[in-house]
Amino acid sequence: MNPKASSISRTLPLVLALALPPAALAQGLRDPFDTEAALPLRPSPALAGREAAEPCAKTLPATPLGIVDVVDLTLCNNTLTREAWANARVQAANLGVAQAAWLPNLSGSAGASRVWSDGTGTQQRTAALTLSWLVYDFGARAATVENARQLLAAAVATQDATVQSLFLAALQSYYAVQAGRASVEALKEAERVAKESFEAADTRYKVGVATPADRLQAQTAWSQATLNRIRAEGDLRTAYGTLANGMGFDAQQPYVLADIPALTPDTAFERDMAALIGEARQRRPDLRAVEAQVAAARAGVDAARAAGMPTVSLGAGPTWQELGGVSTHGGTLGVSVSVPLFSGFATTYRVRANEAQVDAREAQRERLEKQVALDVWKAYQGLTTSTQTLKTTADLVASAEASAQVALGRYKAGVGSILDLLTAQSALASARQQRIQATLDWNVNRATLAQAMGTLDYGLLQSAGEGRPR
Repeated sequence: MNPKASSISRTLPLVLALALPPAALAQGLRDPFDTEAALPLRPSPALAGREAAEPCAKTLPATPLGIVDVVDLTLCNNTLTREAWANARVQAANLGVAQAAWLPNLSGSAGASRVWSDGTGTQQRTAALTLSWLVYDFGARAATVENARQLLAAAVATQDATVQSLFLAALQSYYAVQAGRASVEALKEAERVAKESFEAADTRYKVGVATPADRLQAQTAWSQATLNRIRAEGDLRTAYGTLANGMGFDAQQPYVLADIPALTPDTAFERDMAALIGEARQRRPDLRAVEAQVAAARAGVDAARAAGMPTVSLGAGPTWQELGGVSTHGGTLGVSVSVPLFSGFATTYRVRANEAQVDAREAQRERLEKQVALDVWKAYQGLTTSTQTLKTTADLVASAEASAQVALGRYKAGVGSILDLLTAQSALASARQQRIQATLDWNVNRATLAQAMGTLDYGLLQSAGEGRPR
């Protein structure tokens, strides 16, 4: 190798070392600007600092799944969380691209050619190393970096919103399965009672103290109870498949859910509505994402304006040339000023476009602020209603059970009619289904209010005593 070329090859790593910060070299140039430090955790049980034995299982365990396990599997395996995290990584890399503009550019060139003149050929070889550094640009780089930083913040907040949406969807599917299980059990009990009523009516008919109409009415009620139970079992299988799909598995995958603990509703959520809405506007990740997009759009305006301003650059580098066996060494060092005089009004329209983008983002933020208030209001009213309903249905079931027992006893004793008995049993079945629906509504509305507040996380499950089965 030519001595001069060898010197250039030895100089290149040194220049790179001087141009890059020490932290970059320590990371092996993988992430010189440490942009990944701004990324959120990959969606998993690590959110909220919770540790799990198998945080991201790829198969459904044989042991019964608690609600925390369901949420774990949903956050780990759902493709939406992976997509949101990948988008955040894209924006982190774009931030690195923007920050790279502050560093100098170093390029090397080498060439070899043969020149003929009057039939005589001469060998020519050249090499050069060029360092160029943009020294001043009226804030264009700073605005570009701020734009990228805000877009990264928006991507991070969007991931948080995606996680909370999936968290809520997982809870809704989980509680739907639990409600389906309870509904099947209640309808099995209703079927058993209807069969008992039919047997009582049949016995009375055979001894001649009941009419054929009594027997037929009891048989119809029994058949209807059986039909209701069959439909509920079909709905339950569908709910199981929906939950499996949400956890990232095929719908036909078998699994077992653990029983949920006894429900203990409270009124701890009751607070001043204005305070709730104010807190929600501070915590909602989707609103934080829009606010970051507004800031990014404003930085885009500054970058567009600076693009039409002059720039000052520094250039330097050694050169080497060999022609006909004669070597020459040289170098360049200089400052250049670039002044854009006319660009066909492109800068004007870029600024105008970015200003319109700011207006659009601000309108989006205002609309979302109002939507947050509506979400909190609706979720709060839903939870208030379901809390009252849950308390009322407990009394409803108790009274309906007592009424059905009395009606059955009166009918067996021959002092009550079959119509009274079937009416009481129908009222009991309806009361039990209303109790199940009220329980489902309360659980879902509690999670919906937390999501509307931007506070939906594992803490909600732990505060209610819903965790991994012991």
